[in-house]
Amino acid sequence: MAKPDKTAQKPKARLPKGMRDIGASELRQTHAMLETIRGVYERYGFEPLETPAFEYTDALGKFLPDSDRPNEGVFSFQDEDEQWLSLRYDLTAPLARHVAENYQDMPKPFRRYATGSVYRNEKPGPGRFRQFTQFDADTVGAESVAADAEMCMLAADTLEALGIARGQYVIKVNNRKVLDGIMQTVGIDLTNGAAKLAVLRSLDKLDKFAAADVRLLLGPGRKDDSGDFTKGAGLEPAQIDAILGFVGVASAETSFEPTPLYREGLAELDEMRALLDAGGYRDDRVRIDYSVVRGLEYYTGPVFEAELLIPAKDEKGNPVRFGSVGGGGRYDDLVARFTGQKVPATGFSIGVSRLQAALNLIGRAPKPALGPVVVTVMDKDAIAAYQKMVKTLRDANIRAELYLGNPKKFPKQLEYADKRGSPVVVIQGSNEREAGEVILKDMIEGAKAAAAIKDNKEWKETRPAQVSVPESGLVDAVREILARHT
Repeated sequence: MAKPDKTAQKPKARLPKGMRDIGASELRQTHAMLETIRGVYERYGFEPLETPAFEYTDALGKFLPDSDRPNEGVFSFQDEDEQWLSLRYDLTAPLARHVAENYQDMPKPFRRYATGSVYRNEKPGPGRFRQFTQFDADTVGAESVAADAEMCMLAADTLEALGIARGQYVIKVNNRKVLDGIMQTVGIDLTNGAAKLAVLRSLDKLDKFAAADVRLLLGPGRKDDSGDFTKGAGLEPAQIDAILGFVGVASAETSFEPTPLYREGLAELDEMRALLDAGGYRDDRVRIDYSVVRGLEYYTGPVFEAELLIPAKDEKGNPVRFGSVGGGGRYDDLVARFTGQKVPATGFSIGVSRLQAALNLIGRAPKPALGPVVVTVMDKDAIAAYQKMVKTLRDANIRAELYLGNPKKFPKQLEYADKRGSPVVVIQGSNEREAGEVILKDMIEGAKAAAAIKDNKEWKETRPAQVSVPESGLVDAVREILARHT
């Protein structure tokens, strides 16, 4: 039998670029956020729906990719039938496919929410990942802008449910018909999808880039700090001046003759404003802002973005601007790609990963859940007795685990419990067992007390946050300690 080749190269443990591992604390925090968001969406009457992580590439459409290469902007592969499949880049395009397949059997309007990972085959950067979580709500089959106004109300209520007070966020609203009307006026051919999208994507960078950089993107193109060049939309200086002049002001007044499309967009915004005012969602919560663009091509009417206004600084003390943490809009033509018939639709999406990072930076994220109660092992021959304690705690619906490492060095057990975020450690040696007692160590209070005690002798004498209780009272005593910290 041949000996294994010890010189064979071992795979290097490394993360793919733009991806990240997520630990227990952050995952629990994410789950808490998702449950809060889910509660608001359910209150609005939306129903859950789950679609696959990948779809046929032609079903996703070319709204994110901007070339003929199947994996431009998305991650794609071919199946055994040589058909192209792509990981979803958002949750809206898969919804359109689902609606087109099942429209006849659906209640109309159809109201659904969905959450999950989406994937972008784009250049990663600080805080910019290729996989991230979104949470969407959509109404399909409602033509009235009342559905769009409701999405803005939903966005406001969701942010407030997550602990962001009024005045600390704003939902900004615009209308693609207004933007299309402006482009018509300056001579941009709206039937040229690539030209229109190049302008929209350039304008969508206004909250990230300086005006001079956006001007370059609208014109010949821009080279970033790394040397990468982004081809521009190729507009003339006069066209750029007219477009930037409009989106840079908070007024619908223009120096040119408004087109019918432009007037239609303004009328829809006026109707939305009236509905929002009637519901109590005034400018301190939802306001009209003509700089809102949204970078995806498929929007056809009102578009909106949720932005945090809370001042914050990063770990180096530099001011941080969060930008958009959610957005959406009307996409009346997306389902029509499959059916040939117009199906009105509107939706809102929260960028959960980005919002969670922002909430952590400003100290508003949900507190991490407590770790399990750890039952330590003082005597190997008493494992069964320790396991019985664990089961007693679990039967009382208390998270608990038995220490399963090497029990020889007891300080290692406490160190393990500390790393696990355990609020309570259960200790029972032979003396305690004979007396029918257990020792409970409050790890949270103990850490505070130990930090305040400088002398090791004093610590041994005081034994901070450590009590002895009858074993029969284990559950009640543990619950009392847990109640201090929840």
